[in-house]
Amino acid sequence: MVGLAASGLQITAARPSIFFTHRIFKSAVATVFNSSNVPSSVKRSASLHVSSLHPFQQNMKSARNYATKANSEASEGKQASVLPIDLTGKRAFIAGVADDNGYGWAIAKSLAAAGAEILVGTWVPALNIFETSLRRGKFDESRLLPDGALMEITKVYPLDAVFDNLEDVPEDIKANKRYAGSSKWTVQEVAESVKEDFGSIDILVHSLANGPEVTKPLLETSRKGYLAAISASSYSYISLLKNFIPIMNPGGSSISLTYIASERIIPGYGGGMSSAKAALESDTRVLAFEAGRKRKIRVNTISAGPLRSRAAKAIGFIDMMIDYSLENAPLQKELSAEEVGNTAAFLASPLASAITGAVIYVDNGLNTMGVGVDSPIFEDLHIPKYEK
Repeated sequence: MVGLAASGLQITAARPSIFFTHRIFKSAVATVFNSSNVPSSVKRSASLHVSSLHPFQQNMKSARNYATKANSEASEGKQASVLPIDLTGKRAFIAGVADDNGYGWAIAKSLAAAGAEILVGTWVPALNIFETSLRRGKFDESRLLPDGALMEITKVYPLDAVFDNLEDVPEDIKANKRYAGSSKWTVQEVAESVKEDFGSIDILVHSLANGPEVTKPLLETSRKGYLAAISASSYSYISLLKNFIPIMNPGGSSISLTYIASERIIPGYGGGMSSAKAALESDTRVLAFEAGRKRKIRVNTISAGPLRSRAAKAIGFIDMMIDYSLENAPLQKELSAEEVGNTAAFLASPLASAITGAVIYVDNGLNTMGVGVDSPIFEDLHIPKYEK
């Protein structure tokens, strides 16, 4: 989770901040009752607050205000620092959400927890299943936010980011039954629909990647397969930003997702996908300049570590990559989607107002390693391992 932790620095904030938790509030109240420096009047006030919070989430605002006051009193007049990620009043469009266990979903949740309004673009063939699952409550557990509320998705748009406009769509796709019943799903049409429905957005997220020949070595990848990977995984980002930037408010943020295969060899991640990610990172720098100068839009990409998502499982070796990361990364823990989501929320916030054109690694530090320390060749070095 993106946050700050330092001696003497207490961060407390309620929704829309993604850092507020029940534990922080309890700690603040405990500080009041246990401190000999706190006046009795404050302790009586604390008692009233505690008795009135049943359940806890009924009065989040009072909890936040009181926690701040309690920390201030307990520190003998020193005001506690509050550094929330507040995206209240902001609107985000996340392209590439089709289930509840990928990075796109996690980013949507973190943005929602910070107060942003959420719009999503879902691949047309997956649209019906996604909307049905959402409507029937199958995602309710995954929609749960830190304050106990459920993430609300204001609108789901059909989207196929491989096609810029209707003229680009071949007849066989138009006639495909998986696209039947949906309309206005090319990038240009979706941007126009969002403009018509909401006027503008502040945050654009690209959570899209596809390589039809991803399991093939590069030397066995066809031209068609290679170009398909580039089209779906990197050019789609250019197309999204090109069509959405006219309706993005100045000072907005655009974020994509990349992978370490862009700069390191990952056997098994083929079909041109490593090239597509390298292109995405290069494009991020160029787009940061162009979008920044044109509309003060910041453009960054998150290089995320391996995650057991449905999309990643299709590659076939995701479990092996997660095990490798656990053995070799500086931080020996499994990466969570929430950690990537919270990083995206930070990048979308005013706290990251000077960050653009950057590749942000969220992979427990695996990108820093030059060798795999689990190799038998390093046995005599007695490299330490984290013990719980």
